Amino acid sequence: MNNMESIQEFYHRVPQANASALSLNNAGPGHFNVFTRASCFQKTPYIRRDFYKVSLIIGTGKLYYANKWILIDRPALLFSNPVIPYSWEAASDDQQGWFCLFTESFIQPYERKETLSESPLFKIGGDPVFFINTQQLQDLSGIFQKMMIEIASSYPHKYDLLRNYLHLIIHEAMKMQPAESFERQISASARITALFIQLLERQFPIDTPENALVLKTANDYANSLSVHVNHLNRSVKETTGKTTTDHISARIVKEAQALLKHTDWNIAEIAYSLGFDYPTYFNIFFKRHTGLTPGEARSVAV
Repeated sequence: MNNMESIQEFYHRVPQANASALSLNNAGPGHFNVFTRASCFQKTPYIRRDFYKVSLIIGTGKLYYANKWILIDRPALLFSNPVIPYSWEAASDDQQGWFCLFTESFIQPYERKETLSESPLFKIGGDPVFFINTQQLQDLSGIFQKMMIEIASSYPHKYDLLRNYLHLIIHEAMKMQPAESFERQISASARITALFIQLLERQFPIDTPENALVLKTANDYANSLSVHVNHLNRSVKETTGKTTTDHISARIVKEAQALLKHTDWNIAEIAYSLGFDYPTYFNIFFKRHTGLTPGEARSVAV
């Protein structure tokens, strides 16, 4: 659970999933792709991915998701997010269906203000599996088949259409009842960790240089969650294998990289927005975690 797989790493691991060599920003501000599940391995690693994924599973197997597992023994729709680790272990050779992956920036311009991680289908603590009936299978299969046709087309507005197809799948799922047959292994540590990660994600993205990061340390998060910092640190380490500070630092680095690449804010503005009192502190922090200074990282991103 210590690793997070990027889209680029996913394509390296499963090269047949990106046979068309789509760029990581193929859909304007984000990335979108759709494949048949024939691209999948029978068993996938138990890690987090830094993208969202919607799968229509036709085949049997076991899904390991956060602190749960569920037997998939009939057609199902699965929603996964970058926060929660998961893996798939096929129980039958016959694995059919489709899946699409996308970044939040692909769908965010058309979403309400809250992030996808706060939506009913992708939120922490939600149930991500929906078992579907024959009619739903037929309808959803049709949408995925249209996606497959569209991703290969030359229509100039195809990603707008693909976004609409994705929304249609999301709305169809929101009308369903989630699966309730999870074997739960809920612990106090898991609950506190889920709350911490959710609170961490809510601090981002940073919209303006004046909208500075409020929660910066493990102690800040512990106070917000009304728990002792030692208890928070112990719970997060036990559940994820990483310290609270590791999670906070990784998220700040990710936001810093996005701000360096996608805004014209100067480095001092970025430093202050991320909660650093002085740009020098930010420079030292960023280089320690990336091997580059913020200026070097911005030059590479251009």
